[in-house]
Amino acid sequence: MLFVGPKMPIRYNAGMSLPAPTSDALAASHALQGLIAAEIERASGSMPFERFMELALYAPDLGYYSGGAEKLGKDGDFTTAPEMTPLFGAALAQVAAAIMAQSAPQILEFGAGTGKLARDILTELNRSGTRVERYAIVELSGQLRARQEEHLRDFPQVIWLDDFPPSFEGVVIGNEVLDAMPVALVRKTADGWCELQVGIRDGRFGFEATRLDAPLMAQVLRQIPDHACLPEGYISEVHRVACGFIASLARMLGAGNAGAAILFDYGFPAHEYYLDQRTGGTLMCHYRHHAHPDPFYLPGLQDITAHVDFTAMAVAAQDGGLDVLGYMSQAGFLIGAGIGALLLRTDPQDASAYLPQANALHKLLSPAEMGELFKVLVIGKGLALPPELQASDRSYRL
Repeated sequence: MLFVGPKMPIRYNAGMSLPAPTSDALAASHALQGLIAAEIERASGSMPFERFMELALYAPDLGYYSGGAEKLGKDGDFTTAPEMTPLFGAALAQVAAAIMAQSAPQILEFGAGTGKLARDILTELNRSGTRVERYAIVELSGQLRARQEEHLRDFPQVIWLDDFPPSFEGVVIGNEVLDAMPVALVRKTADGWCELQVGIRDGRFGFEATRLDAPLMAQVLRQIPDHACLPEGYISEVHRVACGFIASLARMLGAGNAGAAILFDYGFPAHEYYLDQRTGGTLMCHYRHHAHPDPFYLPGLQDITAHVDFTAMAVAAQDGGLDVLGYMSQAGFLIGAGIGALLLRTDPQDASAYLPQANALHKLLSPAEMGELFKVLVIGKGLALPPELQASDRSYRL
């Protein structure tokens, strides 16, 4: 049992076979649960899931991303593409160089993880003689920023920002940023759509159905194709925060002459996202390299994510005045960026050096691994993608 305060014990699903947290981690989760429970009480018994997810991930000093726990790598909860091989960053650097040649020698990265992607990009750009005047990072996690500062100490052009700059020209990078943004949850009923909020019943956090307000209803009608035809009981996510992030990107890039944002994430276009058989939505949690569906398990100690609706992101970009420059699978992007040639810089005869990189590349490109599930959306203004990337474009599927 997890105690969140003197009056309100919050229980979680202890029956799942997941690694036990340390006593310090458990205490931090207790504190966050107390904060959430107190806000639910002040709100007369429930809060939007969007707000619950925001607190679970970003509450100061206690949320998953704002606390001090390890996030990435073998001791964390998941591994991202840049952590697997420097070839990912080297390939992205080729595209960044082409975009900067049409705009300005600047890069802005959101959610830079350990800083490895930034280091790999800058290393490759230095190798090719491509000048980067400034590499700015917006990072919400103090623990990750500290790791970034350590990894990037040899690159004096790296700076950290607390928010969007008012205008920007150059390349914006977001690797697995959109999936970490809070989502609203909605469910189809016999009387239409309702919102799933979070309340406390029998000592547990749990879902409660409430009436949709007008803005959320408008988002459902705009975002979900054939919403009226989906079966009763259907649950899905509404990506208001991510759409707002894209709108902010559009304002920032729109204030400059030319620039583009390259966004990597797992997800689908709308006609694939809202399939009849995807009745439970895409919400998923990650704890110590274990995936499970319970968002109420140890708040603050696990990642909570949802797949990205790339159609909604593209529409938000267009509404903000940007062009959709490309949409493709991660495999298509990396192949077009020349990652195969980059691999061959390592002699295949040197098995100890070549095979680990080849194996990592297989995971990045294989349809059975990350190659097809992960997509790349490129939005911007005043420039065009290299022809090698345009050949992989699937914007027509959005």
